[in-house]
Amino acid sequence: MSREPHMTTEAIDIIRRRVLSGEGMIYIAFVVLIIVFSVSSPFFLTLSNFENIGRQTALVSIIAVGMTFVIVSGEFDLSVGSVVALAGVTAAIAMRLFADHWFVGALVGIATGALVGFVNGFLTVQFRTPSFLITLGSLGIARGFAMMLTDTRPIVITNESYFKIFGEGHVLGVPVVIAWTAVLMVAGAILLHFSTFGRKVFATGGNTTAARYSGISTYRIRIATLTLTGLLAGFAGVVLSARSHAARPDVGAGLELDVITAVILGGAALSGGRGTIAGALVGSLIIGIVNNGLVLVGVDSSLQIAIKGFIIWIAVTARRQ
Repeated sequence: MSREPHMTTEAIDIIRRRVLSGEGMIYIAFVVLIIVFSVSSPFFLTLSNFENIGRQTALVSIIAVGMTFVIVSGEFDLSVGSVVALAGVTAAIAMRLFADHWFVGALVGIATGALVGFVNGFLTVQFRTPSFLITLGSLGIARGFAMMLTDTRPIVITNESYFKIFGEGHVLGVPVVIAWTAVLMVAGAILLHFSTFGRKVFATGGNTTAARYSGISTYRIRIATLTLTGLLAGFAGVVLSARSHAARPDVGAGLELDVITAVILGGAALSGGRGTIAGALVGSLIIGIVNNGLVLVGVDSSLQIAIKGFIIWIAVTARRQ
């Protein structure tokens, strides 16, 4: 009989620690932001506005799936914004060259991203150079190729199927970009949290030496995670070009910062070994809600940047590593 109060106290203590942990605080911040903006604007808490937020955050959320794998494995990818631009450009060029087939365009765009990601991974492990530096170089190279292939001008896309499948269509009443985001989030969560590959990713980022002694090829894991992120950045480039009806070489600048911020806000450790896909989604939505909410309440655009940075600073420093 005397154990019951003790067990209840332990359970309450465990719940308290989890709620007040970095991961728990980000979910609390998510709810608080929704409440604050709902009170501040009558237009915030509407279905159409939430759909708008989903569309606005789709690119960040999609790439954040791959970036979670990369950061959990102990690496970084700063090239994803430029890869988005390059993938959109190669997709548009491929459709022009192959009778405007949407499938060929999408395949080439996604493959472009995967190729850049693979090269990033290969150079990182081959020359034992921090991925931060390798992908910083790739950021400029991918952007430069996008500019050269288009002569710095946008390429107009006219394929209606391409628009409907990746940009403007609906699936059971849900905007297709949100549907794609949900599918990729679920697939990423299953791969990271319920597969042998995912366990190897966590082991690689948590303790590389121990992972190697246990027989894990940490080099292959790092190449695989960077390739996956490049692939998803390529897919995001296809989505963006379909939504815009054009491939522009100047899009995606700074996108990598939002993606990394979303993953870190969601609980991933900068040192590797920890992170969740659900957390990355919440981090992405927080960024979208802040952007959307500040516009709805009429905050000046110059002040929005400072407020957004302040909120992110509070959220990140509130997390206990």
